[in-house]
Amino acid sequence: MPEHRPEHRTDFVGRIALVTGAGQGIGAAVAVSLATLGTEVIATDRSAHGVDELAASWRERSGADGPEGPHARPGSITPMVLDVTDGAAVDAAVKVIEDEHGPLGLLVNVAGVLRPGPVAELTDDDWAQTFAVNTTGVFHTSRAAVGPMTARGSGCIITVGSNAAGIPRTGMAAYAASKAAATMFTKCLGLEVARSGVRCNIVAPGSTDTAMQRALWTDGDAPRRVIAGDPRTYRTGIPLGRIAEPQDIADAVVFLASDRARHITMQELYVDGGATLR
Repeated sequence: MPEHRPEHRTDFVGRIALVTGAGQGIGAAVAVSLATLGTEVIATDRSAHGVDELAASWRERSGADGPEGPHARPGSITPMVLDVTDGAAVDAAVKVIEDEHGPLGLLVNVAGVLRPGPVAELTDDDWAQTFAVNTTGVFHTSRAAVGPMTARGSGCIITVGSNAAGIPRTGMAAYAASKAAATMFTKCLGLEVARSGVRCNIVAPGSTDTAMQRALWTDGDAPRRVIAGDPRTYRTGIPLGRIAEPQDIADAVVFLASDRARHITMQELYVDGGATLR
C-alpha cells in the first residue's frame, strides 16, 4: 500500500523561513502564503517600509482565529531590514534568526533589481548593481543559510530566477545574465548539499504583474503587447493569454518547499504561461 502523507499545510506549521525581497510583489506573496500555512516568516527587504506594512497587514488579517478560521494555525511575519549585497549583514541576520526564532528551514531568494537597456548603453554601475543583488545576494544568503541546514541534515533553498535566464532578451542582458548565474549557482549548491538532505531549486517566472513589470509599461496597452509578443524584439507572447500574478509564483514556491517535492532538487520550474515555449 502506498505511504500516506499528511495534508499539505502540515508541512509548514512551525517552520522558520527567510524570504528576501519581501517588501512587495512576489516576495510579499511568498511571505503571506507561507505564513498562512503556519510558517514563521522573517520577511526582509533593504527598506523597512514595505516589510513593516506587510507585517502590520498580516497581524490585522490573521486576527485571533487566523485567516482560515478558528481551526487554522497561522504563522507569523516578522519584518527585518536586510541588504543582501552586504555579506556580513546577511551572516549576522541568519545568526539572529537562528538564535531568536529557531532553526532556519527554508530560504526563498526573491530580492532582485532590473536595469534594462541595450548593452552599449549599460553603465558599469548598472552591471555591478544588477549582479550585486541578483547574483551575489543569492550567494550571500545561501552561503549563510546552508551551513546550519546541512549540519541538521534538512532544509530547502529556493531561488526566484527568471525565464530570461533561459532565453535571450533584447535590452535585458545584465538582468538575464545575473539570473542565469544565480540559477546555475543554485543548482551547483544543490548538488553539493544533496547528500545532507538539503534541497535547492529555482522558480523561473515570466512577465508578472509587479512594480518591476509595470515600470516597463509606457501606456495602458502595454499588457496586451506583452501577451501578444513582439517580433521586432524577437519576443514570443504568452500562450496562456495572461500575465502572471505574484500568487502564481508563490504557489510554485510553496509546492517546491513542501514535502510533496521531497524528491525534487536542482530543478528549474518555469512559471511563464508557456512564453519560453519549454
